[in-house]
Amino acid sequence: MSKTAKKPSAESFKPAEPSLLPADSENSELTILLKAYLSQDEIEQVWDAYRFSAKAHEGQIRKSGEPYITHPVAVACILAKLHLDVPTLLAALLHDVVEDTGVPITELTERYGEQVAELVEGLTKLDKIELQTAVQAQAENVRKMLLAMSQDVRVILVKLADRLHNMQTLGVMKPAKQKRISRETLDIYAPIANRLGLNVVYQELEDLSFSYIYPNRYQVIQKAVKTARGNRKEVISKILKSIEGQLAEAEIGAEIEGREKHLYSIYKKMVAKTLKLSQVSDIYGFRVLVQDTPTCYLTLGSLHSLYKPIPGKFKDYIAIPKVNGYQSLHTTLFGPFGTPIEVQIRSTAMHNIAQAGVAAHWLYKTTDAHLTQLQQQTHQWLQRLVEIQTESDDSHEFLEHFKIDLFPDEVYVFTPKGNILALPKGSTAVDFAYAVHTDVGNCCVAVKINHELAPLRSVMRNGDHVEIITSAMAKPNPAWLNYVVTGKARSHLRHYLKTIKVAESAQLGQRMLNIALRALHVEPTDITDKQWTKIMSDYGAKDKSEILADIGLGKRVSLMVAHQLLAIVHEEE
Repeated sequence: MSKTAKKPSAESFKPAEPSLLPADSENSELTILLKAYLSQDEIEQVWDAYRFSAKAHEGQIRKSGEPYITHPVAVACILAKLHLDVPTLLAALLHDVVEDTGVPITELTERYGEQVAELVEGLTKLDKIELQTAVQAQAENVRKMLLAMSQDVRVILVKLADRLHNMQTLGVMKPAKQKRISRETLDIYAPIANRLGLNVVYQELEDLSFSYIYPNRYQVIQKAVKTARGNRKEVISKILKSIEGQLAEAEIGAEIEGREKHLYSIYKKMVAKTLKLSQVSDIYGFRVLVQDTPTCYLTLGSLHSLYKPIPGKFKDYIAIPKVNGYQSLHTTLFGPFGTPIEVQIRSTAMHNIAQAGVAAHWLYKTTDAHLTQLQQQTHQWLQRLVEIQTESDDSHEFLEHFKIDLFPDEVYVFTPKGNILALPKGSTAVDFAYAVHTDVGNCCVAVKINHELAPLRSVMRNGDHVEIITSAMAKPNPAWLNYVVTGKARSHLRHYLKTIKVAESAQLGQRMLNIALRALHVEPTDITDKQWTKIMSDYGAKDKSEILADIGLGKRVSLMVAHQLLAIVHEEE
């Protein structure tokens, strides 16, 4: 298999040295990248946007001292490495002109078309936030991002490239700002990149954030990994030759490459399992790329006959892909000298998606059915997040739901019809019910797991066959909030309980108002619709129940409301 296949490598998005060449010159990095996949006419369009942006940003300087135009050019280069289409590249070059230079959006529409203008506008809206608290600002930012993403996923691809270049050049900022931006990147942007399957962007965002949040830990792990790489060079070389020889003997055509774990993933493993760095055994592994799916399984069998597999360390992400579209076979083997060897086996098509995620649609111009399914899943995920954010008016609550959905260490369970649902680790039967449908969650009364009745708080395990039993008379139980973990389940439960609270408060308010009216020698039934309409208008209330709920919650005094209702009668007389 040739090693010249165009795919993002671990070094793909490292920033080039700042160039003195204009981006539209023949030898600039951007031009070289564009020539790899665009026609000359398309390249001319990109150059035109570059010149327009350069003129608009003329005189503006970044904190690093470079002309501001270097930033949009760097963002366009990152996206060009993913072979994004021309409108996306134009949006990347123009993404700051509306906000920073005063160019009206109408001018971009006239010059570059509606599609480009909408992408730029979507990106501009993400940055226009002026709120009282950091949590509110971050929540509002995420809400805007979700809405923009749900309309066109290219908005977030440009935003991720923008954030990546900002992280690559973060060194010029003050330490407090470095930490704040890095924490937001680690909490929001890196997980989004992971969820969209942009593996290379995700890993680099994590490592860069790690280097600013914990600089000492980063340097210690970086140094230790370099030392381990040097010490294990001979062992790695021997393993590589053994694998190559074994596959050649089995007549399996494969490309084998070494794979080093990124630093933040090593750190996370150390924290999660309370390990010293010396105890992290799988810092270095191997990736085997083969032609197709059947060959993946043949390769697995061949490698298991070369080195013994470690029990419980095999995962089949081909039969059951991760929610971000990732497919691969993972196995850990007992290598020579007792060294554990982690091996990933996948086809070239799977590797393309593993590295570029939803961007693989543009990068490889493929009609691959799995990629189409990945795009559908991504769209459904975005729609679900938009649904959650519309139901949550509390910033803390919304961010909590969002982050839960961004960090799923998945378990895969089967519906009665044999469909597979991916849920975050720790999900219960109630989470499963809400994942199937909101109405199923609201009406669930019992669950059968693997054909046996089980409590609704039962935690799902990989491979469970789950059937929810519902009743039309059933209602959500507030106690479920103690053990559900998915954003969707928590959001719907809280929404339902808030609704119930309002209804109960309105009933109490009605009783309190009735007592007040009778104290004034008026029967409640004597109050007319006209009187209620007038008082609703005076209070700015949407309906009668809102006023009654305010009485029940103590926000309004029942006697005062009674007097005002009666005053309306006297006004009319």
